[in-house]
Formats: sequence, structure tokens, C-alpha cells
Amino acid sequence: MRRRDFLLSSASLAVPLALQTRAAEPAAGDIRFGVATYSLRQFARDNCIRMVKVLNVEYVDIKEVHLPQTDSPKALAAGRAAFDKAGLKVIGGGNITMTETDEAGLRPHFEYAKAVGFPIMIIAPTHENLPLVEKLVKEYNIRVAIHNHGPADKNFPTPQTVLDAVKGMDPRVGLCIDIGHTTLAGVDVVQSVAAAGARLFETHFRDLNAKHVEVPVGDGVIPIPAIFKQLMKQGYAGICSLEQEMDEFDPLPAMQKSFAYMRGIVAGLTGQPRG
Repeated sequence: MRRRDFLLSSASLAVPLALQTRAAEPAAGDIRFGVATYSLRQFARDNCIRMVKVLNVEYVDIKEVHLPQTDSPKALAAGRAAFDKAGLKVIGGGNITMTETDEAGLRPHFEYAKAVGFPIMIIAPTHENLPLVEKLVKEYNIRVAIHNHGPADKNFPTPQTVLDAVKGMDPRVGLCIDIGHTTLAGVDVVQSVAAAGARLFETHFRDLNAKHVEVPVGDGVIPIPAIFKQLMKQGYAGICSLEQEMDEFDPLPAMQKSFAYMRGIVAGLTGQPRG
């Protein structure tokens, strides 16, 4: 048995039965949790799906390692069907790097999203090609959410740089806030969420300690309760997806701890338990 499979089997057995039951359908306007499968990038698609199920999460934002753009249409259809068969709801794909400078170079990304059935792509474009991205958004009717990547990102380090770039663009061009990268950039996450308004399509959750080292959500300094309060206040309709970079070869324990904390915060704010 491969080490990854052993870890998966061991983790699955260790999870309480209550955590392995299916989550109830969310009420309208409720906070909904998802997994960005980048968190499970070291695991093949079938094991990734099993791990998401163990986490008791319905929504997935699929990284290309689990549905490669290079696959044939037939293989992509089969891969998407595997998520559907497991009862998971595919909310989008990404993060997808889009550095191509012409329409012909960008179009395959949209063809990929169309073939898989992504309603939204989480993307990393450039300032220069963003007008072409918008043009393709209109043609394909597929929403895109630009992911900010912190100080190392020369294009979109903060949520506000995204909002400034998409101002006046088609309403299907929006933002995916990564709260970790936003914190690293020295920006107030709660204010960024509020400023985004209807342009906020997805939120990627993680947490950092005072030394900017990633830790399970709730163990760090990012104001998670205040973020959820603001999301609820503005009627956020997107998904709160856990995108974990730490513990890539044994991700489940930290992810379980993160979801337990996030569910507890939301339950405390709403008075309703979360599955």
C-alpha cells in the first residue's frame, strides 16, 4: 500500500462517524463550506474525493491536478462524473494561471471550463490580458474570480487591486479573496470583504500565526469570526472554501480541526448547528 493510501485509510478510520455523515442542505443565505482541492494536491482524484467526503463537505473548487486541462474531453467528462457520483457539488475550477497575451492563448481555458461544466473559474490573469478575459467571459457566460496572491504577486497582491482592475467590467468578472495572502499583504481582511460587495464570488480560508506561518483555522491571528460576520452582513452568496497549503502529505487532521472551528463560529453566530 502506498504511503498516501495508508494515510487516507488511517485518517478515515479515525474520523468519528458523525463527521462522515452528509451535511444538510444549507438554508438560503447560509454560510456554505467547500474545499479547494489544491489542499489535497498530493492525492489522486479518487482519494481526493474520499477525503472531501470524510470532511463532510459538499462543495469543491477543483484544482487541475484532479481534472487536468490536458485530458481529452472524454477523460474530463469521466473525471467530472466522479465528483457528481460522489454527491459533491462542483462550484468551480482553479486556481488557473492565465498569462497568455492573446485571445487564442486564453480560449483553451474557457473551453476546458465549458467541457467540465465549471460555473466559475478562479484565475490568476495579468492586467494586460484582463480585457481579453472579460471578452471571453461574455462569450462563454462563465464567471471568473481573480485570486489575490499577496506581496509576491506583481499583478494582484491585494483584493483592492482586483477591484480597481475590474471596476466597470462585466459583473461576471469578480474576486476570490484569499484571506491568508490578504493578511500577508498587510491589508484588513474584513474591510476588503466589505469593499468587494457583489464582486466577491468566492472566499479562500486559511489562518496564519503572528510569524505568518500557516496553522489550522482558529489557531492563528486572522479575525475569522469578524470575517464571517461581515460575509453574513452583506448577504454573501458564495462558498467559504478551505485552501490549505500546510501538511500536504497528511492534510486531514488540520483540515478537520479547521472545519470544526469554522462550523463552531458560524453556529455561534446563527444559533444553528452546521454539519
